[in-house]
Amino acid sequence: MSTYRSVSVLTLVRGRQQHLDHLVAGLEAQTFPPDELVIAYMQDDAPQIETTGMFPVRYVQVPGEPMPLAAARNRAAEMAAGDVLAFLDVDCIPDPDFVRRAAEGDAFDADGVFLPEVRYLPGTDTDWLDRTGSPDFRLLLSTGVRHPSKRPLDDTSFLPIADFGELWGLAFILSAKIWRAAGGMDEDYIGYGAEETDLGRRLERSGARMYWLGGTICFHQHHHVHKPPLQHFESIIRNARLFRSRWGEWCMEYWLDDFERRGLVKRSEEKLEIVRRPTEREIADTRQGAEVLFS
Repeated sequence: MSTYRSVSVLTLVRGRQQHLDHLVAGLEAQTFPPDELVIAYMQDDAPQIETTGMFPVRYVQVPGEPMPLAAARNRAAEMAAGDVLAFLDVDCIPDPDFVRRAAEGDAFDADGVFLPEVRYLPGTDTDWLDRTGSPDFRLLLSTGVRHPSKRPLDDTSFLPIADFGELWGLAFILSAKIWRAAGGMDEDYIGYGAEETDLGRRLERSGARMYWLGGTICFHQHHHVHKPPLQHFESIIRNARLFRSRWGEWCMEYWLDDFERRGLVKRSEEKLEIVRRPTEREIADTRQGAEVLFS
């Protein structure tokens, strides 16, 4: 006899109101509704959303600048009552099986961390909803693009992942027990970068196992990206140094290498030095057009 597993969906918000509205619409279209939605908001006022009352919505404010992403995820997890924590980026629209597959993942391995497939959407002048106000999943399926570095999951239900560096903050699912065993996220990471990679290491150390999760897709709504993310230069440098002090190696090396090619930093095995900071023009020049779906 199977045991019911309550599922809390958790998301972080700063702005992105339309994206949040679409996420909520996706949750209202679930075949297996969540037991709650927990929203950690990093802005002055709580976002206003409309629901049909299918599930309760709870809010927690997490102020800070730059965005306190690690702290916001921790506050959301502390508020959540579910056996299963399904973290979903505010930019993502879950397909109707997201919550069901989250519960099935926990039933498959209570010590598991599950990464569902993400597909990226182009920019649109309208939205992704049909006439009823639900996500147009046929359109999403025909339009979304898989990240080229990620394998297709059409052929798998649960596929073990050896490298915990694959942890992706856009969408990941784990039990509240495993989250607590890992100690949640390290709140010394502030702003963009490294907090998810650090969490992967903490989860691995705690004895968790990681899997690709087939049978569900999260559709990432478009927003402009920077390649490289020079607008987050200070946070990336700070958090990379912190990660090096925690784990004895560098992370985000693809961005650090790019910074070094631009003459912004010098990096050795032990040290990361700032040579100069990017100019406003350099930051503006790295902003990509609407045709670029991911960094």
